[in-house]
Amino acid sequence: MSRILVVDDVVAMAEQYAYDLKRLGGWRTRIANGGAEALEVLAEGDVDCVILDLEMPGLDGFDVLRAINERGYDPPVIVYTGTGDYDRCVQAVRLGAFGFIDKAEPMQRVVQEVRNALDRGRLVQEVRSLRARLDVESALLGNSEPMRKLRDEIRRVAPIPSPVLIVGESGSGKELVARDLHEIGSDKDAPFVAVNCAALPENLIESELFGHERGAFTGADRTRKGAFELAGKGTLFLDEIGELPAAAQAKLLRVLEQRQFSRVGGEKPMPAEARVTAATHRDLDAAVDEGTFRQDLLFRLNVHVLRVPPLRDRTSDVALLADHFLATLCARFGIRGKRLDDTALHRLMAHDWRRNNVRELRNIIERMIIATDDDVLGEEQVPPGIGDHAGPTAQREDGGRNFQTLRAEAERRIVIEALTRNDWHITNTAAELGLADHASLLKVMRRLGVERPG
Repeated sequence: MSRILVVDDVVAMAEQYAYDLKRLGGWRTRIANGGAEALEVLAEGDVDCVILDLEMPGLDGFDVLRAINERGYDPPVIVYTGTGDYDRCVQAVRLGAFGFIDKAEPMQRVVQEVRNALDRGRLVQEVRSLRARLDVESALLGNSEPMRKLRDEIRRVAPIPSPVLIVGESGSGKELVARDLHEIGSDKDAPFVAVNCAALPENLIESELFGHERGAFTGADRTRKGAFELAGKGTLFLDEIGELPAAAQAKLLRVLEQRQFSRVGGEKPMPAEARVTAATHRDLDAAVDEGTFRQDLLFRLNVHVLRVPPLRDRTSDVALLADHFLATLCARFGIRGKRLDDTALHRLMAHDWRRNNVRELRNIIERMIIATDDDVLGEEQVPPGIGDHAGPTAQREDGGRNFQTLRAEAERRIVIEALTRNDWHITNTAAELGLADHASLLKVMRRLGVERPG
């Protein structure tokens, strides 16, 4: 349910507006009797739309608009006036107000203006989520300690042209790490070429990697560039490197050592200038012991190793990821934005996501969107088997994480679940958690990197 803040120093006027908005629009309403009080309420982050009187003693409506811009608050603002001075209203719109109304206008017109503002606010949030996916600094969403550590490692390694081995479970985001390394460390216009080694037919692997000359083999009716040549001075990403056959491993090793290659059927050496990043879900050390992967190739590839944490080690990021998938999928399907209620979010956060990590979460969110026309996705839309055995006794693998990391992740989950139960009302959540005031909770949220999804 949307939350509307009515700001007016005339108490009777504010109360009447709040009553009519609740009666006609079905929204939750709150009153602030001045500009200073309005900014205190906005600091709690519990407002979806503001109706703001321009003429108030002390901090007037213009002062409030300027403070909203300076502090980065994002609910749409509708200004209203009883003086009939529309030039002042236009000035307010230039300061960022969504629209303006006259206090004498019928309430049905006010309700429609609020609906329009709320729709605009949802659209802005969805666009922000979509842009976050394209953020050049990192496409990897999440503020948990494991993700912050991974992003720090990416920033340190990205400018160094040495090979990087990216290790992580299926669906955890290994290609996103490779793309971040490319975006941060390379010329943004340089190519990023991805090759799935597991999907290449064995007899075509060399051609795919190094290209071939016309007539090099049956069916080679034209000269073809390979992945190394296409990547140029950019990045060549070799996904599932552990599936590369032995013969191809030997040729890849030679290219990494000599920094040059030749097309199949050709003799002219060509420079191998691309930075090589490789990824695997396999234990390559074990593969070396088994004789299925070359130890010298592993030494060439693992100059730097980045480990992508599985989703079960950062379940406090599920809320942010789910909100991101909701926004992007609803936009893709051309339907109204949807959100999760607290029961659905609890089920998702309780699941261990061992099958396919973030990719599995994305697929589950898509199934939930399709399962109902409602704007709110509840527990009944969560597929069977997802979070069914939630509870403190569930067996979890900690992957050798230290006490501080485990404690921070537990704290983030506690805070996010409490915020979700209280519809992200900061003051109410602080009271539930036994904190002194909303400022104490905001301090904890900053320390843990907790932000409201969307």
